[in-house]
Amino acid sequence: MDSTVSSALELPQRLALHPRESPRSPEEEDPHLLSSLAAVQTLANVIRPCYGPHGRQKFLVTMKGETVCTGCAAAILRALELEHPAAWLLREAAQTQAENSGDGTAFVVLLTEALLEQAEQLLKAGLPRPQLREAYATATAEVLATLPSLAIQSLGPLEDPSWALHSVMNTHTLSSTDHLTKLVAHACWAIKELDGSFKPERVGVCALHGGTLEDSCLLPGLAMSGKLCGQMAAVLNGARVALFACPFGPAHPNAPATARLSSPADLAQFSKGSDQLLEKQVGQLAATGINVAVVLGEVDEETLMLADRYGIVVIQARSRMEIIYLSEVLDTPLLPRLLPPQRPGRCQRVYRQELGDGLVVVFEWECTGTPALTVVLRGATTQGLRSAEQAIYHGIDAYFQLCQDPRLIPGAGATEMALAKMLSDKGSRLEGPSGLAFLAFARALKYLPKTLAENAGLAVSDVVAEMSGVHQGGNLLMGVGAEGIINVAQEGVWDTLIVKAQGFRAVAEVVLQLVTVDKIVMAKKSPTHQQIWNPDSKKTKKRPPPVENKKILGMNK
Repeated sequence: MDSTVSSALELPQRLALHPRESPRSPEEEDPHLLSSLAAVQTLANVIRPCYGPHGRQKFLVTMKGETVCTGCAAAILRALELEHPAAWLLREAAQTQAENSGDGTAFVVLLTEALLEQAEQLLKAGLPRPQLREAYATATAEVLATLPSLAIQSLGPLEDPSWALHSVMNTHTLSSTDHLTKLVAHACWAIKELDGSFKPERVGVCALHGGTLEDSCLLPGLAMSGKLCGQMAAVLNGARVALFACPFGPAHPNAPATARLSSPADLAQFSKGSDQLLEKQVGQLAATGINVAVVLGEVDEETLMLADRYGIVVIQARSRMEIIYLSEVLDTPLLPRLLPPQRPGRCQRVYRQELGDGLVVVFEWECTGTPALTVVLRGATTQGLRSAEQAIYHGIDAYFQLCQDPRLIPGAGATEMALAKMLSDKGSRLEGPSGLAFLAFARALKYLPKTLAENAGLAVSDVVAEMSGVHQGGNLLMGVGAEGIINVAQEGVWDTLIVKAQGFRAVAEVVLQLVTVDKIVMAKKSPTHQQIWNPDSKKTKKRPPPVENKKILGMNK
């Protein structure tokens, strides 16, 4: 008998010699065969408590010293300072998943960790890396082929999407989920195109302090929390908008151009010329029909008086994100100087609206094909508003995904358990590396329902055993709830098929790459580089490090 075949037949016996009841033990006596496993485990330990609707929050201290309370896995990954290349690779895949799908960040991290732990056991049992990689690829293809058969719900083209968005948004907000879901569903439904297409940028989100989340509402048009300056407060017909990423006034004193003045007469002439230049610039704006100027910078009082004289409404943007979003919606460039844009933004009206103690500036249209609605969030704290805003954006992204593929699959870990059952049944009938890889993949999938049960404070072993037994009986709709297993169809807990499929593809790409890495090689630092950046390391004074983002996953040198 061939030695390779003999080795493959002995793999089950070798695995039996290395039982591992708890694959996530913090201490391991044996060195890892996968050099990336320890880094991935450390990264997953940070994300794991935030997984699912019962996940916990974390306080993040940013580089600027700001404290952010969030349970969003994507935000946590962005804040982490990573050194290990495997952690960098995994974060890149998880962030790509979040950017393309709007959800599934924690899913990618946790499933990658579970699959690498199972791969470690197969490698210790003697399975060669090429065979392991090929077997994992086969199991992934089987999962992706089976996944569409689990879709038992579909959002109809004329159906209210509230029920489909509720479970997605419930994962990202702590309160008022029903009210926020209705707002998002109504906004998405109202601006959906006649051909069924949907543009997420046509739904705006504006957060205002004051009130509660139950006071959140919808406004027609696009609302922003900008500050109206000057005497002109509204344009009620035919607004033409220009956006400026510079102060509304004289050039910044730190500008590259510097005047050389040698006498009081030169100073007077320079001041007069500067005033004439500002009046000419504002006059040019008015001459081209601009009657609304949105500025990201300081507003000069004298220049504002000129704008009032020419009938131009000046709005000072609160943040760069707001004015960039406005630029995308109005399809007009963000200008670095006070010059008329070649393509001004157009809308019907621009006016101020009071909402409780807050004020918003509303850009409103009357024609189709432009932003129509804005979700205005109210809240007492910045952290609560941030969580609600993340939930709103996740709901908008979910609706965008459903417009591309309306199919929904069971949530709450039911899909992962159903796929684990399928792989276990098929793996038990296969011989050699493929069968073992299928069984390993099934054990990794069961790790996700275990995490949901753990975060919900349930008896993990009892819940998973009961859930596994029900799935063995053919009921694939049982998932993990707040008090035990639930019927996801009755509770309305769903995942979008397209997001889950993209998550599996992202996980497969990372895992198949990391299982072939056996060592991390550090390039030798250049002596010239060390001399330039550290000319006298012995004389460098030791100072306490500043408060920075959390630093993890260092590499041994």
